[in-house]
Amino acid sequence: MSEIPFDHSSAEGAGSIEAPEKAYSMRREKLFLFMRNSMGMFGLILVILFFISAIFAPVFATHDPFQMDIPQRMSGPTADHWAGTDQLGRDTYTRVLYGGRVALQVAAIGVSISLAIGLLLGMLAGFGPRWLDNILLLLFDAIRSFPTIVLALAAVALLGPSLNLVLAIVIITSIPGYARLARTSTFALKNTEFILAEQSLGAHPAKIIWRHIMPNVIGPLLILAAMDVPVVVTIEAGLSFLGLGVLPPTASWGTILNEGYLVIRDTPWPIIAGGIPLVLTTLGFTFLGEALRDVFDPRLRKGR
Repeated sequence: MSEIPFDHSSAEGAGSIEAPEKAYSMRREKLFLFMRNSMGMFGLILVILFFISAIFAPVFATHDPFQMDIPQRMSGPTADHWAGTDQLGRDTYTRVLYGGRVALQVAAIGVSISLAIGLLLGMLAGFGPRWLDNILLLLFDAIRSFPTIVLALAAVALLGPSLNLVLAIVIITSIPGYARLARTSTFALKNTEFILAEQSLGAHPAKIIWRHIMPNVIGPLLILAAMDVPVVVTIEAGLSFLGLGVLPPTASWGTILNEGYLVIRDTPWPIIAGGIPLVLTTLGFTFLGEALRDVFDPRLRKGR
């Protein structure tokens, strides 16, 4: 009986085609699961609205954020001032839009830098020698031992309030959370078969970290970053409310709330207008982060 010839090239081709199709199927399944999550979709809509309103604030604004209209000071919503005016007659709606730009700037820069530094330090702690791990853990614990407000008060006493100071405080206090998560994930991967195989072949540790550890660690950190954005926005608003962050006349949700609190007996509209976007932004990023966590963590999905 003659043997049937086996085409190795076609088998290899089928294998190479099967892998991308499987990856595409997994991505499509995760997208479908996310779209079925109503709270996640609601959070995504709120997040998109936050980005659009902050980025295009000059387009949607009806007045200059610093323009004063003294005869209309502390007025309620009107056709000209949609959310009323503050104690100096400035349009509250416009100032809320520009306050969103400050919140977006602090959140985007603060979370990005702290995530990058925390990822690097966490992978070094998890993959490096034991003495380096101990030193970095001591550093993380030392940073986490200082409450954010106490650290802010000490920094303001030395340097004075500013937006750059808020960014520095956000970055410093956020790094340990990302670093600890990256360290834990790196420890879980360190003794897996494919990492041990790379080490036995003489691969450089930097190459192993860059090509194998980081792609498997970055996912959970991105989900944590989405859930940390409302925390950062709240920190900025809280510090600005206390006079430790953004200084007047720059529009910030915290300064709007602070100025509204001083005249709350005369008009509640600055408090209402400044509080609603802060609440909606917090809810949006929280719902989005929880939905992403449910989609990318199969253990949580199976329990529901």
